Formats: sequence, structure tokens, C-alpha cells
Amino acid sequence: MRILVTGGAGFIGSEYVRRRLAADASERITVLDALTYSGVEANLAPVADRPGFRFVRGDICDPEAVDEVMAGQDAVVHFAAESHVDRSIEGAGPFVRTNVTGTQVLLDAAVRHRVGRFVHVSTDEVYGSISDGSWTEDCPLAPNSPYAASKAGSDLLALAYHRTHGLDVVVTRCTNNYGPHQFPEKVIPLFITQLLDGRTVPLYGDGRNVRDWLHVSDHCRGIDLVLAGGWAGEVYHIGGGTELSNHKLTGLLLDAVGVGWDRVEYVADRKGHDLRYSLADGKIREQLGYAPQVGFAEGLAATVAWYRTHRSWWEPLKERAELR
Repeated sequence: MRILVTGGAGFIGSEYVRRRLAADASERITVLDALTYSGVEANLAPVADRPGFRFVRGDICDPEAVDEVMAGQDAVVHFAAESHVDRSIEGAGPFVRTNVTGTQVLLDAAVRHRVGRFVHVSTDEVYGSISDGSWTEDCPLAPNSPYAASKAGSDLLALAYHRTHGLDVVVTRCTNNYGPHQFPEKVIPLFITQLLDGRTVPLYGDGRNVRDWLHVSDHCRGIDLVLAGGWAGEVYHIGGGTELSNHKLTGLLLDAVGVGWDRVEYVADRKGHDLRYSLADGKIREQLGYAPQVGFAEGLAATVAWYRTHRSWWEPLKERAELR
């Protein structure tokens, strides 16, 4: 299969590429990535010598660049996105440009080149906040942050191309990912690296906000199942099955690094901070046989160990992004 992976130098995209090429070194994968501040080409070093691998530095908002890499592809797995909520609050423009306009450029090219399947990777944040229960795939979208709103717009656009143009589109929505290679602005790698450096970590409000945690390898496993067997025009939730408050997560991270609560700094809550996300993922389990395989305790321990031994990967990134 010939697959175009957008955002393939990022955290989840690079895991997906490494996973696919580890399973079949002859598979033909083209990565399109603009290498913005969170894109790390070194994430792809383990597969750079595979005969079917090709890396193209380019912007998904550039129609010419997209048209060139789209030609001849059997499928698209679209990860590329601006995804940091705090940055979207500071300025929504890049989020609308990349997440909405970039998706539109990709969809137009996929229609022109008659691509067989377009997997659009999205997030649970498009639903807003839920105090009890879990969202199903047919729940209405009610995003609260500019990031979430831009992703909701791109989801609707992708599904509209299925209905209007007959493009084989499938949308996935996942819970919070964690694991190796995650850019250290997100909570788990930020806290790990800050604690390893002897610094404090910021806990928003009282820490009662709840998220479900999904190991990146399980997420990519779910995407593969959707790519191979998902129904066109459908949405699939991919969950991890581990709901934790931010306070509980912080305690686990402190224990994993071997430090105490004196390293926690309570800070003012974020604007529009959603209280809880929760996805019902029975659809992908029943239709496609998905189940997460990495337990949270195991996955978190391995993640902390990875950051302990890969300072040369994350220290330059934190310096570049001014995350000190």
C-alpha cells in the first residue's frame, strides 16, 4: 500500500510510521511535514533507510506541495495539526490555518487524485466537557477552545467531502496520548522533564480536571484497524480506559521520578478549561476488534525511563520552545 502520512515527524505520526515500516519494511510511505517547532525529523531516523520511505518537507496549506505528494497514493493518514490548547488561546490564527485550511487542501487533492481512503485523525476535545457518562460518536460537537473548534471544523469538513464528493473518509477521535517522543509542552513530558531537571511543575487550579490516557502505540493500532476496516463516512473513538484527575496524574509522576509535592506549583486555571473528557469506544471494539494493550502503570514507567535516557532529544527542544 502507498500511504501519505501528514505530520509524520511529530509525536503520534512518527510512531505510526515507525510501526508500519517495522511490520513491513517494503511498504511505501511518504511523510509530509513542515517541521514546525514540534516536528522532529530525528523521530524518523530508525526508518529513514527503508526503501519505501520518503520524507518531504512541506506545508499542508501549500496546494502545489500537497498535489505533488498526493499523486499515486492509495491512502492518506492525516495527523498534521496545531494541537496545543494554551497556544491556541494566545493566538487562534495558526490553528485555523493549519487545522481547517490545511485539511481542505488535502481533501481537494485527495478527490483530484482519487485516493482510496482518507483517515482524518481528531480528538475528544471537539465535544467540549462532560461531567458524567461518555460521548458516543453521534453526540453533537461543542468545542470550548480555539484548538478544539478548529479540529471540529476540520472533522465536519472531512465528513462533508465524503457526502459531497464520495471520498472514502473515516474520522478517528482519540483521548489524551502519552509515550516516547512527545513534544515536552504537553503535560506528561513537561512534568517529567521539569522534575528530572530539579524544577517545579505547574498544576492548573485544584487539579480536578479529568482525562482518559491512551498510550501512543495503542492509538496507532486503532488507526491501523480503522484504515483497514473502518466504514466510509463513519467516526470511530479510540480510548485508553484510564481516567485520571490531573491531581492524581501529578502524584503518579512525582512518584515515578522520586520527588515530593513540594515540587508542585499551583497556578491559575486555564481559560475555558474543560472539566472532563470521556469517550465510549464500544464501536471500534465491536466492529474492528480494538482493545488497548498497554496498561497505564507499565506505559508511564516506560515513558519516564525513555525521557531519563533521552536528554539529547528533549533538552534542545525545550530550549528552542523556551519551555524552561
